[in-house]
Amino acid sequence: MAPSRHASHGQPLKRHHIWPWVVGVIVILIVILAAAGIVGMRFYSQAKQVRDHEQKALQMVGAFSDVTNADEMTRLQAQLPAIRQETSAAKGIAHGTLWNYAKKLPKVGDDVTTVQGMTTAVDSIMGDAVPGFVNAVTGLQSSQLTTGDGQLNLQPILNAQKSIASANVVLQQQVADFNNLPNPSISQVKDSYDTAKTSLNSVAKSVDSLSKAMNILPDFLGSSQPRNYLIMSMTTSEARSAGGLIGSVGMMTTNNGKISIGDFLPNQVYIPYGAGAPTNDEYRVFHGWGPLHMSFDVRDLAVYPDASRSAEGIRAIWQRTSWGKKQNVDGVLLLDPVFLQELIGINGDVKLSDGRVLTGKNTAEFLLNTVYKEYPVAQQDLYFQQVATQSIGNMFSNMNVKKLAQTADIMGTMAAGRHFSMYSFDKNVEKTISDAGFTAQTPSSEEHPAVGVYVTEQHGSKLDWYIHRTSNITRSSCNANGSQTYTVRYTLENTLNSGDIAGLPEYIVGHEQDGMAPGTAMEKTLLYAPAGGSLSNLNISGSVSGQRKETINGKSVQAFNLLLKPGQKATLTFDVTTSSKSVSDLTVDQTPMGWADTGVTVNTNACAIGK
Repeated sequence: MAPSRHASHGQPLKRHHIWPWVVGVIVILIVILAAAGIVGMRFYSQAKQVRDHEQKALQMVGAFSDVTNADEMTRLQAQLPAIRQETSAAKGIAHGTLWNYAKKLPKVGDDVTTVQGMTTAVDSIMGDAVPGFVNAVTGLQSSQLTTGDGQLNLQPILNAQKSIASANVVLQQQVADFNNLPNPSISQVKDSYDTAKTSLNSVAKSVDSLSKAMNILPDFLGSSQPRNYLIMSMTTSEARSAGGLIGSVGMMTTNNGKISIGDFLPNQVYIPYGAGAPTNDEYRVFHGWGPLHMSFDVRDLAVYPDASRSAEGIRAIWQRTSWGKKQNVDGVLLLDPVFLQELIGINGDVKLSDGRVLTGKNTAEFLLNTVYKEYPVAQQDLYFQQVATQSIGNMFSNMNVKKLAQTADIMGTMAAGRHFSMYSFDKNVEKTISDAGFTAQTPSSEEHPAVGVYVTEQHGSKLDWYIHRTSNITRSSCNANGSQTYTVRYTLENTLNSGDIAGLPEYIVGHEQDGMAPGTAMEKTLLYAPAGGSLSNLNISGSVSGQRKETINGKSVQAFNLLLKPGQKATLTFDVTTSSKSVSDLTVDQTPMGWADTGVTVNTNACAIGK
């Protein structure tokens, strides 16, 4: 498997050509309505006016494609009043009496409503969201973001926080409204709308990532006082619910924008200092029920699906050590090699002590598979430390707006995929981190529903590099009470070829254990319904055992073990109904794999939320 196939590197915030669809849809409507003889030449004339206004706005936006380009941002800033004049005019015409009449007509009514919504979205974005964002980013561009000693200058970020956050609120609301427009019935209009929806959501995601990152960065980087964070390195090749087995733990100190990385100590050093205290539920599910009985020492602390529990566990162990009992810990970071790979893609290649060069494409495979093939166990943590020290240490060095946007995008994407998670022991700080989506947790938001699927390898091995997981989410109905119903199909596949087992070390394929031959994986699987929602009609195709209903820390869970011999698959099929408070599409929150691609596809064509 080539990891480059799965790589998803951060890109500058781009325009993504989201405006031409307005013109295209209007042209289609002109033809359709004129041909149908509806309201005649007057509607035809007004539709042309809307088209012309949008074309002028588009021409003034011009070749603008990168909000981190200082010259383009300055030019756009100067053009904004004129652009807004054109989009306002288009919106005014499209919401006139004639158009309001046309949207009540059969066949074309929804399409007219959709075009009206498009003009509203563009006008609000260009008039309310973009100006504040442009002004804030322009201010950042004119500031010195890196101090003389290479640390991040936090003051410009503090100055820009509120403006970018305000712009982001407007943008996210407009995108949500855009997503909930009626699904067009005319294929050409639908194609244009779907293309626009994809592009607009991509832009919104990047802006949201930047806003959230800027909100947490100053405190995280010690703007008010030095901060100490424990870094827990996870290997997803031996899956645990929140990520993977903890291979080593290091200390990171931040102070007014400067990062210092201490030595990473292997898990064997921490084992004599005991275990993090599991709850009764956690002990029953992860220790009492096997075949692999978790010890809850440092190696198994990511077995909890909630990062807060992993953080509490490592702090308890840290405070028992001779070197940790006198050093305060402010928070914990959980990260895996995929996150490091993404950082290297921005910061530049890393050269290891043996001369090997790791890049933004090969780092994850090296740390999750190659290192177990080519290096003795005693050296494996050393290489992780070298990679982590260089990639994290350079995370905020030589900073400019482009790199800041790329870093924010990566932090958001990696946190969403559980390759990176943060937790602060300061409740106020943690609320900000959690609200920004940087603390991994089981489904807890009724407004933004997710189904949780978390796996823990039961065969001592590094086999999860070969376990690929894919899922398909299909919405079947939007219900009168505001909830939605979906069918989810979730597949796990052991891609290991049985003929390759003999050539792989036992450290990867495992030894004979509990009747499982080398190369055979067993995944303890926890299945969570969305907050305020339900899960029903679960059907499992494959070798399943120990199926049961559990309660873990107050949440109901479907739990079972899946046996996956080389080449075998197991598929879970179930229905999900969200809370009536949900405002976004269902997603899957899952244990991360060894690459950035989540393997999730979504089909929401059946209906639009709120319609």
